[in-house]
Amino acid sequence: MNISATNASDVSNSRRVKDKVAVITGAGSGIGRAAALLLAQHGAKVCLLDLNNNRSESVEQQVKQFGGESLFVDTDVSDPERVQQAIQSIINRFGRVDIVFANAGINGTLSPIEDLTAEAWDHTLTTNLKGTFLTVKYTIPHMKQNGGSIIITSSINGSRKFSGVGMSAYSTSKAGQIAFAKMAALELARYKIRVNVICPGAIQTNINENTQSTPQLEKIKIPVNYPEGSQPLEHGPGQPEQVADLVLFLASPESSHISGTEIFIDGVESLL
Repeated sequence: MNISATNASDVSNSRRVKDKVAVITGAGSGIGRAAALLLAQHGAKVCLLDLNNNRSESVEQQVKQFGGESLFVDTDVSDPERVQQAIQSIINRFGRVDIVFANAGINGTLSPIEDLTAEAWDHTLTTNLKGTFLTVKYTIPHMKQNGGSIIITSSINGSRKFSGVGMSAYSTSKAGQIAFAKMAALELARYKIRVNVICPGAIQTNINENTQSTPQLEKIKIPVNYPEGSQPLEHGPGQPEQVADLVLFLASPESSHISGTEIFIDGVESLL
């Protein structure tokens, strides 16, 4: 698989995050996987935080194939103790954290608000929003001395698009991530820690594996018709590697004066 639009000669001449230590949550698949591979290809030591499965092992193997260095830690980002232990394992191994990509998330249950259970609401908010908070919280002490870059995966849903019926919990968690990132960017600027948010549109990942649609959605559907398609730029979903290129930019010195900003990467899907 081509892990980036950047070709091999460009990589050898542009090791933009060489020897930096990068923490990536949700690193076993999709955007997290593509970002981990690209950062490693550019010289970063990548720390893969995800639930234990063979996907993360596959990422580790690919990193080793091109001479990179990685560490996998089985982590549930909604569990404070496990996140804290994961970060400590990284410090024990590498002694520092320079880049944080808080990417883990779920779609959760899609349901009308009146039918959505409190448990389903909590599960989505806890995974997406609390998981982001915990990842950032426990990495800050290890970034304050040298500064660094924090990147959060939000979405066009909840920020610039609201036509995803039944996604009230998901969209709320994504809007919350943007507000959290802006607060963090201002608070952490004194330590030269930058905080930015990426807002992808439709990206070809496996996030639908953790999506539970309910039959009650039928009663709140609002027909929306795009005769020429809903993805004008490429007439299809984006690729994880395209998002990884943005993550690399935000992790690198080339974005040194960018903080507190949300960046949409959706092929103008959300402007329709």
